[in-house]
Amino acid sequence: QVQLVESGGALVQPGGSLRLSCAASGRIYRIAGMGWYRQAPGKERELVARITSNGSTNYAESVKGRFTISRDNAKNTVYLQMNSLKPEDTAVYYCNADVQPYYSTNQRPYWGQGTQVTVSL
Repeated sequence: QVQLVESGGALVQPGGSLRLSCAASGRIYRIAGMGWYRQAPGKERELVARITSNGSTNYAESVKGRFTISRDNAKNTVYLQMNSLKPEDTAVYYCNADVQPYYSTNQRPYWGQGTQVTVSL
């Protein structure tokens, strides 16, 4: 089995910073892309940022220049550094990883359970 566990969500004031972490565990042979998505109340889940296994990144326009995605391949962990947070960043943030388990020749996406980020005074 493969599990993704997020941490780091919190209540923060506008202009503040947070760092989210997501650790993948289980019978993992290889992880390709990893990413962060978010879903605000009444809205669809949207991409925030993704990073490939060799470190190439892409970001949603709304977070460019404020958020930074990174990963530690040795720890099967992806991070999201969020700076200059705005109220509109409030959402549940979900970790995603394209994982090939040891018991399979195929990779598929796995999701974490989500972590709440609230930006408010």
